[in-house]
Amino acid sequence: MGCLESLPYEVIQRGLSYRECREYVRRNCSEVHEVPAGYKLFDKHLIGVPPLAIGIDGDEITFPYTKPCYGTFLVKVRDDGEEIRRLRAFATRRA
Repeated sequence: MGCLESLPYEVIQRGLSYRECREYVRRNCSEVHEVPAGYKLFDKHLIGVPPLAIGIDGDEITFPYTKPCYGTFLVKVRDDGEEIRRLRAFATRRA
């Protein structure tokens, strides 16, 4: 992913803190995984204050996405399953 624009995404909210993003994901997603800053999702390294919470609901991934000069967005992206499998494998290795 060169840019978020190349994905089928939905902005849930903009201008949130990492803590607010984490709380939203924990409250609203059925499956939650915490990753460190720098975790690679959709071929981009995530920026943020760890732990970054990434949520999974069916074939959608919810996560904080920071664009320098634009701030942090909480976004939802439909996935074909590849990123979800990779995220689950990462979480299993860390457990």
